[in-house]
Parts: sequence; C-alpha cells; structure tokens
Amino acid sequence: MKALFERLLTRIADKARIAGEAMIFAADGTREQRYFDPADQPWVSALEAHWQDIRAELEQVLNSRQRIPTFQEVSREQAAISDDERWRTYFLQVFGRPIPANCQRCPRTAELLRAVPGLGNAVFSILLPGKHIPEHRGPYKGLLRYHLALRVPAPAEGCWIEVNGERRHWREGASLLFDDSFPHSAANECGDIRVVLFLDFPRPLPAPLALLNRGVIWLLSATEFARRPVAYLNHTATREDERRGALD
Repeated sequence: MKALFERLLTRIADKARIAGEAMIFAADGTREQRYFDPADQPWVSALEAHWQDIRAELEQVLNSRQRIPTFQEVSREQAAISDDERWRTYFLQVFGRPIPANCQRCPRTAELLRAVPGLGNAVFSILLPGKHIPEHRGPYKGLLRYHLALRVPAPAEGCWIEVNGERRHWREGASLLFDDSFPHSAANECGDIRVVLFLDFPRPLPAPLALLNRGVIWLLSATEFARRPVAYLNHTATREDERRGALD
C-alpha cells in the first residue's frame, strides 16, 4: 500500500510539474532568460555582506571534508551526472526541511538563510580539482538557483558554469543567479577546491501564478525524491556529531 501511494504521489507531482512549467512558459516574460540580476532579490545583499562569516563556518566543515558525502550518496538520482568522489555536498536544508545537526555547526549561515523566502535547498557545493559536471537540467522551472562564491581557486577562468551555452565564472564574495531548468554544466579545472553556497528558491511570478507554483513545489517536496535525502542526511549528520563527541 505504501509503495502504491508513493507511485501515485510521484505521478501527481510529475503532472503538476509539467503543468507548472507550461504555465510559466505561457505567462512569464523571463521564461527564456538564463541569468538574472542577484541584486533584484532583497536578501542577497545580506549574504554578500556576510560572506566571510559564511566562509569561516565552511572552513570548519572542510576540516572533515573526507566525511562530507558525495552528491550521489545524498541523492542517488545524481549518479547520472557524477559517479566519483569529486563533488561533495554539505546540506543545510533539503526542499524546505532543515538538517538540524548541520545547521547547528553553521549557526550564522543558518540565521542568514532564514531571510530567504520559500527557501528549498541550501548546500555547500564542493568541487574538487579536475571535476567536470556534464550538461543536465534542474527538476523544475518554477525554481531559480543562486550561488554565493566562497572559495574560488586561481585562475578564476578555470572554474566555470555554462547555462544554455553562456559561460560565466565565480568570484569570491559575489553572486550568480540563473535558471537551472536550462541545460547547464560546470567544471573546476584548477588545482584547489571550489565551493559555493547553492540555494534553490521559488521563481518570482505574478500573484496567482506564484501561488500555483508554490503548490507544485510543495507536491515535489512530498515525494520520496525529496524525503529520502533528508532521512539520509539526518542519519549521517547525527552519526558525525556522535563521532566528534567521542573525540572530545
């Protein structure tokens, strides 16, 4: 019965996703826009102003970088685009659900993130040297993706993201905002790690469409695709806390 319910919920969510994207294509004038101006989001200025506070908490997390899970360990669907150890992810929130142990390790970051309306995913995305992420697309056009660059090795041109054929580079303390439903790829061709704070939040839309969009996002968050990573992360974060407590 549970498996039947999960299949039904996934089917409903997928139909809602398709319908939501169709409404965005019909009604939103920015539907073909790849990159957006981060300054249009009022919460971005606080993140940029305090990026060094966020980076300081990141550095503490990186002291145990070998125990930070790979993206495909957190979400098995990511195995289609990453099958090695060079893309590690430290999640603070998944589809609106905080990971309490990880947030406790990064209290200032967690505090700043509370100002982001409708925040879905929040993660330190860590690319090790030589990592190439092949072209792929995000799950839903009703979300936008934000990056705050925290560690960018030199030369900056060796770290890049390309969205629908337009390439850009990260700069420490600066933001990128883009529509990840377009085909996009990324790479770290430098000799040190690249880390961004990676957020997903609802696409700004006119009021009636915005309400429908939030409903689609809620449905997606209720599926096993969203719930499974939360269970995994809570388990591994608690186990890491226990390990550190035993060492104290």
